[in-house]
Amino acid sequence: MLRSLFIQNYALIDRLEVDFREGFSVITGETGAGKSIILGALSLILGQRADSKSIKQGENKCIIEGCFDISAYDGLAGFFEENEIEYDVEHCILRRELMASGKSRAFINDTPVSLTQLKDLGGVLIDIHSQHQNLLLTDASFQLRVLDLMAGNQLLLENYREEYQLYKQYRSKLKQLTDQSNREKEEEDYLRFQFNQLREAGLAENEQEELEREQDLLNHAEEIKGNLFKMSQFLNSDDGGVIHLLREAVTVAGSVARIYPGGEDLLKRLESNYIDLKDLASEAESSADEIEFNPERLAFVEERLSLIYQLQQKHRVKTVAELLALQQQLEERIMAIDSSDEELQKMAVKLEQQYGVVCKLADELTAKRKDYAPKLAKELTLKVIPLGMPHARIELAFEDKKQPDENGAEAVNFLFSANKNGHLQPVAEIASGGEVSRLMLCLKALIAWASALPIIIFDEIDTGVSGEIADKMGVIMWEMAQTMQVISITHLPQIASKGNHHYKVYKEDNEHSTSTRLRKLEFEDRTAEVARMLSGAELTQAALDNAQELINQWKRTK
Repeated sequence: MLRSLFIQNYALIDRLEVDFREGFSVITGETGAGKSIILGALSLILGQRADSKSIKQGENKCIIEGCFDISAYDGLAGFFEENEIEYDVEHCILRRELMASGKSRAFINDTPVSLTQLKDLGGVLIDIHSQHQNLLLTDASFQLRVLDLMAGNQLLLENYREEYQLYKQYRSKLKQLTDQSNREKEEEDYLRFQFNQLREAGLAENEQEELEREQDLLNHAEEIKGNLFKMSQFLNSDDGGVIHLLREAVTVAGSVARIYPGGEDLLKRLESNYIDLKDLASEAESSADEIEFNPERLAFVEERLSLIYQLQQKHRVKTVAELLALQQQLEERIMAIDSSDEELQKMAVKLEQQYGVVCKLADELTAKRKDYAPKLAKELTLKVIPLGMPHARIELAFEDKKQPDENGAEAVNFLFSANKNGHLQPVAEIASGGEVSRLMLCLKALIAWASALPIIIFDEIDTGVSGEIADKMGVIMWEMAQTMQVISITHLPQIASKGNHHYKVYKEDNEHSTSTRLRKLEFEDRTAEVARMLSGAELTQAALDNAQELINQWKRTK
């Protein structure tokens, strides 16, 4: 239940705090006093989108906070656990802060949450029924939801929708595979040409780098051969060569080593260098002999590199590794094309089998719906008849769909006639605004019993009715309030007199501004408010007596 509501700096409200009680509460007030403002503020903590223009003029921030007792709600612990929010069944606080900059913040039990999370929880806590919601009665999907709710089809419908979603996935996958197969079959010849071209190229990892090094070597073969020969001559020439001079130095060092102790180390080092340089000269000479200019090999290397460069440019890649990866991808695509018919067949079989599962569950839904439809029509008719429609008749008509959808294999339409011999027609085509209001109230009463809604708010649902009918609508709301919290925003004294608790919305003016207020009425104040609703602005003793009698009569009845 809604325990309390706090509103600050919202529209015409500077600050408002109100406590709510169990049972049937009514909110009244003159037209324009601000009843819709309070409801608008409440909708913000239920996750509705907000406009910074809603902030009271001259203020930078507005706050709306509602405190709920959620002990009567089943299954909410999972929501709090999943969203890592503290779970307090007696004091669940929803808060919304709206800034003049347009930014908005939402909290559940002081934990920052998204607007979606706030809306998910708010939608479970309160059902706000307004005149606009009466239009739902003319909506075929709403009519079907009512039937399923009353028939207890929730688990079956949930199971059906899971299987239907799987069927849709298979159908989408089959279409995707079919489209892909058709596209690739159109490209098959080109794909095979590309693949064969790469395969016939016989590319190898690191081939490009090795060929480019060999090309560079072959292009400079004569230069390299000449320089190696020069190197050998510089080292090994008998006429001033480094090795010849080093050999003479070794001879001199040997003479020194015989008479000078430090000369032994010099001799060893010279001998080591002499041996190394002789080997180096020999290697340079051998390398020069091995290197030959090979124009045929150079032509082959350049032709091979040209092929690689052409393939890289064609496929917009830079390395042989990328070409090999592309070759692998093309091979896989060709293999997929070759096996696509088999894959399509497998998916078609899965789709057909899943369609069978969907149809079986749809048949179960249909049977349950058609079995319960007469009972729902009867219950609704019995509730509607006392509301000024003694000859009302209601039936539920079914229309088969060409294909099952997420709601099943049929649509349902509420047929209605308010006249004794009237022809049954869809509610949307025949019912007046007042009749729709009464029908919707009766449906809400049935739904409330079936789904155990803890809180429902009626926003002037009694528009278009008066007198005895209004009195009986008030009785229905009071009866609903025996098992749940019901709040009715009303302009009818017949309904206001039946509330266990009565709140009045009014405007208060001062020199600088106008503010909307809300206060709980007791005893004489309540009598005066009902009298005002009966007689208008001027209160007469007769109106006060009539109001007191209206209130007392209801108390005596109950």
